[in-house]
Amino acid sequence: MSADRPVGDVADSFQPCPVVERLDRFQGLRWSVRTDHVLLPHGETVVRDYVVHPGAVGIIALDESERVLLIQQYRHPVGFLLWEPPAGLMDLPDESPLVTAQRELVEEAGLEADEWHVLADWFNSPGGMTEAFRCFLARGIREVPGGRPPGEGEETDLPTAWVPLEEAVQSVLSGRFANPTTVTGLLAAAAARQREWTDLRPADSPWPERAALLGADRVELP
Repeated sequence: MSADRPVGDVADSFQPCPVVERLDRFQGLRWSVRTDHVLLPHGETVVRDYVVHPGAVGIIALDESERVLLIQQYRHPVGFLLWEPPAGLMDLPDESPLVTAQRELVEEAGLEADEWHVLADWFNSPGGMTEAFRCFLARGIREVPGGRPPGEGEETDLPTAWVPLEEAVQSVLSGRFANPTTVTGLLAAAAARQREWTDLRPADSPWPERAALLGADRVELP
């Protein structure tokens, strides 16, 4: 049995394997599908299909009573109405993650926030797509003048609910919520609150995972 590694050495690292051949299979409205022939370190070549995604952000918005804002939205690939935090694609090339999150909070909820921090970063489905996701914590919530702007498509009508954080976490653990931003964001928020918010990163913190994907042509932008 190998010796345990120091805690500081247990971290993800970007070490892409060489691509022997690449085929672009499909170009859609928001993302594309690729097939790569990948040379693994032990010498075997494997074929992998994956979705090239622009990346996205989400917002865990907490009011003064530590209630979290959840929005009900239809997600056609799974056919479910899901309760989830405000979120959106990073499909504007010159927009920072924070600005995208601030814009999405206005567009989906008609809200602004005085305090912003990075809550957690993750890959939504690293075995099949390149989506890097950054979840922000927003506090000091206030309504924007005029409220939420009109939406279209699935965002025409977005029912909302303010749920106490503890109750929302219990809904995650009992299986009532399945959206990954809801599940991961709520659990991260609960953990951060237990630590009295002391470990939160600044809202403009570097995002090395997305930077690596951008540099390796693994992000789909208009």
